[in-house]
Amino acid sequence: MIIGLTGGIGSGKSLAGDFFSELGIDVIDSDRIAREILDKNSEAKKLFLDNFGSEFLDKNQNINRELLRSKIFKDDKKKKKLESIVHPIVRQEIIKFINNSKSIYKIIMVPLIYETQSNHIYDKIIVIDCDENKQIDRATKRDNKSKEDILNIINNQASRSQRKSIANYVIENNSSKEELKSQVIKIHQKLLGIKIDE
Repeated sequence: MIIGLTGGIGSGKSLAGDFFSELGIDVIDSDRIAREILDKNSEAKKLFLDNFGSEFLDKNQNINRELLRSKIFKDDKKKKKLESIVHPIVRQEIIKFINNSKSIYKIIMVPLIYETQSNHIYDKIIVIDCDENKQIDRATKRDNKSKEDILNIINNQASRSQRKSIANYVIENNSSKEELKSQVIKIHQKLLGIKIDE
């Protein structure tokens, strides 16, 4: 069984993923793979440099993330080109993960399931949801970004109600880490077919 785990920026996806891992479930973070591909995959890096040029390398010959954000992510044509390089390799990594996973179900963490209309790929979808103010608070502290930057990201992602419309399970993450963990455990039990009293 393949589970999609999604949620907006600052919702707590990664922490929920960690809790599922603690329960012995294999979890892969598609966002992290996408971020690492240009640095770790020589074929992807070469393709990237052939298309965008060596101006995007920093003094250590790594991809300059700030320049990437300012020059590519704001240009739709360039962004699509970058995605055409990165996404096929992300897919390959996910397929490899699924084939090698031994856990009773597997979790793929994906921020944009609703936006990419890819919900049909998963057997079940878990949405981590929280109030917008909580998202802003968590993401500004974690990413060292301004409130405006985070709001801009939120406004470019699916709305909370759109995300919930594709969910089999919704975890409300407005409280403590302990409360999040207890909701993860309940969903884990449901996925295992264990009947629990709500």
